[in-house]
Amino acid sequence: MKLATLQDLYVAELKDLYNAENQLLKALPKMAKAASDPDLAQSFLDHLEETKVQIERLETIFKELELSPKGKTCKAMKGLIEEGSEVMSENADPSVMDAALITAAQRVEHYEMAGYGCVRTFAHILGFDDAADLLQQTLDEEGAANKKLTELAESTINSEAI
Repeated sequence: MKLATLQDLYVAELKDLYNAENQLLKALPKMAKAASDPDLAQSFLDHLEETKVQIERLETIFKELELSPKGKTCKAMKGLIEEGSEVMSENADPSVMDAALITAAQRVEHYEMAGYGCVRTFAHILGFDDAADLLQQTLDEEGAANKKLTELAESTINSEAI
């Protein structure tokens, strides 16, 4: 795909996010299973449900653009998930594993927040205000998920891993 215009970049980044979210759909249940802290496990399962809605939002945007959301592999998410999988294969104390899972999950959240922030801005510039609103909803959810992970880490999980 040639990136000749901002709209080309917008579509390419949306496709990247679509693939990233679909990769995450497969990873979140594994992360929930690997977590020993019930609140952490539940936060992964809650975010799984949010991710399904986020994918639907992206599909709505692609429908409006009359384009397919498929056709791109998000290599960054693939790498982040591979790193998370490596962590889950370690023989770690359960509390240390929970801290490691939060680390891996926050890397994912920060990647997603960066991506959604960019495409939301592109949507505004391109006059796709409805899409920008949908993307802002997802950006807000990603920020809330990151905040929840920070709260879990700082309130109990990190200190239990000492």
